[in-house]
Amino acid sequence: MGKGANGEFAGRNLLRKRKKQRWLSKRYKRKALKLKEKYDPLGNAPMASGIVIEKVVLEQKQPHSGLIKCVKVQLKKNGRIVTAHAPRDKAITFINEHDEVLIAGLGGSQRGPMGSIPGVRYKVIAVNGVDLQMLRKGKREKPRR
Repeated sequence: MGKGANGEFAGRNLLRKRKKQRWLSKRYKRKALKLKEKYDPLGNAPMASGIVIEKVVLEQKQPHSGLIKCVKVQLKKNGRIVTAHAPRDKAITFINEHDEVLIAGLGGSQRGPMGSIPGVRYKVIAVNGVDLQMLRKGKREKPRR
């Protein structure tokens, strides 16, 4: 037999080779080693809630200019602190310190940041249990504490 190892009894060799090649794929490796659960602050969940620690303003990366309104949030589930972006016009005015917010991923490619926002991977969806976009449009009011 030549190097091809495709003989009558080569099943095991083919399987072993395929297994070895799989580890070269980034997607497979992350899944097999459970890297998402380990390092992602949200764990395996699509959303998480936390408490706003402070409001911050970030500058955009080149070639864009402008200030991006964000909040630092401490997650309830594991106490980690992440930066989340308040999407759209005037949204930041409805978020105060010590508010409870719900955050979700921003959806940048390969679990990275979105567009020109440096190092921000999450966005605020709701404040004190009320949808942020509803507050913006004036359809709902933020509950008084």
